[in-house]
Amino acid sequence: MSSNTTRTTLSTPLNGIPWLGALTLIVAGALQTLTFAPFNLWWLGPVSVFLILLVTIPAAPGQLFRAGWFTGLGLFATGASWVYISISEHGNTSIPIAILLTVLFVMGLALFHALAFWFWGKLAKESAVRRLILFPAIWILGDWLRGWLLTGFPWLYLGTAHTDGPLAGLAPLTGVHGVTFWVTVTGVAAYAAGWLFLRQRRIASGAVLGLALIPWIVAPAMNRIEWTEISDQPTTFAAMQGNIPQQVKWDPDFLRDQIVTYLTLTEDHWDTDLILWPETAIPITQDQAGKIIEHIDEQLGENSTLITGIPWYGFSDRIEDFTYHNSIMAIGNGGGMYHKQKLVPFGEYVPLQSVLRGLIGFFDLPMSSFSKGPEWQEPLKANGINVMPFICYEVAYPDFVAFNSRSAGLLLTISNDGWFGDSIGPLQHLQIARMRALETGRYMLRGTNNGVTAIINEKGQITERIPQFERATLTGEAFTASGSTPYMQTGSWPVLTLAAILIVFVRERVIPRSAG
Repeated sequence: MSSNTTRTTLSTPLNGIPWLGALTLIVAGALQTLTFAPFNLWWLGPVSVFLILLVTIPAAPGQLFRAGWFTGLGLFATGASWVYISISEHGNTSIPIAILLTVLFVMGLALFHALAFWFWGKLAKESAVRRLILFPAIWILGDWLRGWLLTGFPWLYLGTAHTDGPLAGLAPLTGVHGVTFWVTVTGVAAYAAGWLFLRQRRIASGAVLGLALIPWIVAPAMNRIEWTEISDQPTTFAAMQGNIPQQVKWDPDFLRDQIVTYLTLTEDHWDTDLILWPETAIPITQDQAGKIIEHIDEQLGENSTLITGIPWYGFSDRIEDFTYHNSIMAIGNGGGMYHKQKLVPFGEYVPLQSVLRGLIGFFDLPMSSFSKGPEWQEPLKANGINVMPFICYEVAYPDFVAFNSRSAGLLLTISNDGWFGDSIGPLQHLQIARMRALETGRYMLRGTNNGVTAIINEKGQITERIPQFERATLTGEAFTASGSTPYMQTGSWPVLTLAAILIVFVRERVIPRSAG
């Protein structure tokens, strides 16, 4: 069968009408957003992949860059356009410019899918079989690239939807990328099964689909495996959600009110083992907050530790200069200071700031001059427990969290999701934190300014939470963990290696270009 015959055999109406194919890809990308919180329609993941393949398998290789871009456009326009709220409402930027920047952000992110699909076309040429075999590998490598290039945007990975899905049991073994891999394999298998069925190869069709469904059947049982050892001694926990309006967060005139808010919320909980205030709950640097820190230390019970977000200013030996860090510190029966390593572009630092500073309000946000913290920082200490903290965006990096959690009994993340208003962004952020708990087999304690503040157990399930946009205190218990999950030991490398092996061995001399 020639390559031209292959394309003709696989042609669908979606390819005969260019605008219809483009629309299908955009819809397929948008369907992926529905797999995540707050919609949680995880089963749409393979459906999305199936729709993508309907359009792309018969397409010429030169068309795949554009196909990938349309797919990414659908995903990020629906799943990440909440950045508009940060730019417009909190960035002092006019609506037209905020819309323009949001559009550029979405279009830029979509280029990751475009680049992955372009590479897919280069490797697979005209062969439908090669394209089907390579698709999961290309998708995973595209996700991986997006997770670190230009600081990375490790958001909206298909596997994250399975915090409540049947593939959750794979997460401690393979991490989120492994779950994503099997979601894409399932979509590929569904396409291949249909293709074989139409060619009267029904036994082969059933076998392909059956093999793809095995992990969906086995993974729920795997979720009952205890990869880590959970202590039977509870740690009492209290987290304060101040719900401080973003508009006054950094206003010196409201400093006293903010501190009083958190002190009042903590008033009945000073003897709790572990107390948590959110990101930059103390909105002045540690060298200015001495009296506040002393007051907190005096109020704490003998065996109590309070951990709070606080900016840090001082001389850094690493960069040999004075600098700011977005930090978190432990006070009381414990200690330690952690400086954020994964900074948010424009929110915490401004790329090309000598050019961009002053152009629009969004490039001059308060506290947007932080420096990156050093690598391999020690966990915080709290009542004899090693607590590994992650500040806001850091919890989205799967390998970063897994490797840094090895010596910790508890995980902790603080955030100020007030930047994103009542959008779906904070709910996605909570789901990402749940996936990190599931991957590491550890409790994740989450403290936020305006929600969602929660206790997440080692299975990624929420045991306690308080609603968004309320000033409240969460109380409950957490349990420390020892040992490591397989994913904590290997990270994403086994999945990435499998993807690389597929690419190396599914070459022209292995599967002829004419195979279809």
